[in-house]
Amino acid sequence: MSGAGAPDFFYREAQRLGYVARSAFKIQNQFKLITSGSSVLDLGCAPGAWLQVACQSLGPPRNGGSVLGIDIKKVKVPHVHCDSRVQTVCADVMNLPKSKLKSLSPKEKGFSVILSDMCPIVSGITTRDAALSVELGMQAVNLALGEAALGVGEVIHGKDKDSIDDSTSASDCDGVLRKGGHLVLKLLESEDTQEFSRMLKPLFRKSSWLRPKATRSSSREIYLICQSLQLQART
Repeated sequence: MSGAGAPDFFYREAQRLGYVARSAFKIQNQFKLITSGSSVLDLGCAPGAWLQVACQSLGPPRNGGSVLGIDIKKVKVPHVHCDSRVQTVCADVMNLPKSKLKSLSPKEKGFSVILSDMCPIVSGITTRDAALSVELGMQAVNLALGEAALGVGEVIHGKDKDSIDDSTSASDCDGVLRKGGHLVLKLLESEDTQEFSRMLKPLFRKSSWLRPKATRSSSREIYLICQSLQLQART
């Protein structure tokens, strides 16, 4: 729906083509991040539009590939545009160990594309909503790249690397994004969002900001598209 409350072009197109949300039109058509054989992780996958687009982008089933969606809500895989390569897991991303997440990837080798569509329930309090969006974005970075790769242990939940419990396994310091992989982060635009670009730009071949045409005019959503991870996590 548009900001005024009336159905707009992207809403109608999603309905016509069988997508469960307008978000189906936001990223893949422009950047082509998902290709035949990709292993895709969709964080915050409800209601499932990105699952549909990701599966379509893999090509026919004989091409292989996989799509894993994770959401705090239980999400049923849409029957349109999805096949057996798409699975969903109900889990709280904020409490999900990277070792567990990697075990859910093909051959436990991680993912080639990570899409974070996570967003807080908007309260209308701008500073609060922005802070929650940053927290979700940092957790997506943490899962994708690991504390060891970025030193984000100092940022996530106010911890520094020396405070990590000795029981933390090496696999929980490694991220689940493969070298050469792509990362997409959805954020609510604020004075803090540029910190993500400064942090991630050195680690990827290319990074850019995108406000998709399919985004509602009233929304502050903006996407950081990071292409081709150059560095692997270090322990």
